[in-house]
Amino acid sequence: MQFSPIIFACVALGGALGAMSRYVVSGWMNSLMGHGFPWGTFTVNIVGSFIMGLVIELGALKFSIGPEIRAIIITGFLGAFTTFSTFSLDVATLYERGSFALAALYVTVSVFVGISALFGAMALVRGAVQ
Repeated sequence: MQFSPIIFACVALGGALGAMSRYVVSGWMNSLMGHGFPWGTFTVNIVGSFIMGLVIELGALKFSIGPEIRAIIITGFLGAFTTFSTFSLDVATLYERGSFALAALYVTVSVFVGISALFGAMALVRGAVQ
């Protein structure tokens, strides 16, 4: 892998946009839905999985996605927008509050819906492109 200043700048730009977007979406979802469940983290992880599916499938079927675009969208934006560490903290917080069933439900639903969102986006692109 070759590292270049352009790629680093693309990752930084995408990361800044992804982090700001995550902050806005998480805050909005938590104010809308309340703080009893980690709606913000859940939402950004599902939306991020869907966007990942769109980008990957569009790149495979329709467009040539160069390293700069991949760096901005996948590594930068989605890397900052979605977060496994916050997901892990949310699970631990629910568990430590004694919400064992809710913690287990959050893990199960997040993984299932996240993967389903990725596959759904890929199918959507395949249907639109072919």
